Amino acid sequence: MHGELPAPLPSLRWLAIGGGATPEFNQVSIEQDLLLAKEVFGTGGALLFAGGPGSHGVQVEDAEARGDPLLARLAQLFAPRGGREASYRPTQLSPLAAATRANALAAVKQAVAEPGPLLRLYLAGHGERGETPRHGGLGLWGQTSLQVADLAEALDAGERPVQIVATSCFSGAFADALFKKGEPAVGPAATLRCGLFAATAEREASGCDPNPDRAAQEGYALHFLNALRGRDRAGQPLPVAQLDLDGDGKVSPLEAHARARIAGQGIDVPTTTSERWLRAAAPNRGKSRPAALVEEDAVIAALTAELGYAGREAEAAADLEQTLLKAMDEAYGRLGAASEREDAAYRAVAAELLARFPVLDDPWHPDFASTLKHHRAEIEAALTGSAAYSEFEAAGAAVGAVQAEVAELLVRSARLERLVRALANRVLAGRLKARGGKAWATFEALLACERAQP
Repeated sequence: MHGELPAPLPSLRWLAIGGGATPEFNQVSIEQDLLLAKEVFGTGGALLFAGGPGSHGVQVEDAEARGDPLLARLAQLFAPRGGREASYRPTQLSPLAAATRANALAAVKQAVAEPGPLLRLYLAGHGERGETPRHGGLGLWGQTSLQVADLAEALDAGERPVQIVATSCFSGAFADALFKKGEPAVGPAATLRCGLFAATAEREASGCDPNPDRAAQEGYALHFLNALRGRDRAGQPLPVAQLDLDGDGKVSPLEAHARARIAGQGIDVPTTTSERWLRAAAPNRGKSRPAALVEEDAVIAALTAELGYAGREAEAAADLEQTLLKAMDEAYGRLGAASEREDAAYRAVAAELLARFPVLDDPWHPDFASTLKHHRAEIEAALTGSAAYSEFEAAGAAVGAVQAEVAELLVRSARLERLVRALANRVLAGRLKARGGKAWATFEALLACERAQP
């Protein structure tokens, strides 16, 4: 392995950092998104991924079930986890180095150390929610993480403007990198940094999938990256008018972001630094002036028509709070009850099995293999004839059913929340424009940065 970052780095137009803390989190969809990003962004960039060059750690879903069925049943009982229905292969990305916290911060610091044009920083993988946005971040290789506060302080020391694109869960936390040290109370940093994010700081995002079939995947990156090259999520050409909202003959990152908000069918609620700034700086009430926001207008027009709110936009926020979010709270309550039932059933069947076969919950125990070999028929019979195990399976099915209900509600609420946020953005921008001054100038600078192609 060659996981260390070479020094010095060449001058970069873009820097991409992706993967996960361990191979289990390096789903093939993340690799495919990064391959597409490299194609879209072109030359002049560098990529840090997983364990670096030679890393044997991209998770790909198995086409057919493999392994010992009895072991699979015991694993689901005693140590459930993802990734067991997948295999791992070397990455196809040819990364420069491993995506560790140390490498990520070193690469960012080198990339912004000297004055220069806008740098695009692309972050892909698994997000981590923090108690505050500045403590949120991106999980990185070696079970490390890149927190918003760490990134903000690295950028504070730099002299280049930066456009962050992050596709992970809770990625909206990185919007706070617009502030010095990632602290809203301190105010905007001296050097401009803006960003476009797959989800708010509080919400999960779609996109992590071990299924290699792109047609089966869904996520912000698929829509955003394809829109930048004039295509839909499947890579098919789109009419220019659907993407080039300002008519300048190009698709800007903010226009591609708008496309993801309109076309995305997952749980994403995308956001930006300009949205974050509106919520920090715009008055809660007062005078308003019309603000030209073609991207917001496109999102509002598309989603009001699709969701049936044309002419009654004011009802959208109430419907989100009183209907969908209430239904989600009730579903989460049922999920908690179903999980408690599953836990109780697990304790009962575990007690039965371990009373007869004490090492079955520890596949690393030196007696585990011989126990499985010599008592396989007895173990299988114990599971088949156990009322407690039947209850465990039934409880697991009940958990799965409620999880599916929650997932469907998350998708529905995401589309409505996108509309509600777009309507709020237009209102807040009007108030901020009426106030004018430095706060409005900062908003305009953030918009220009979000629209810029490095």
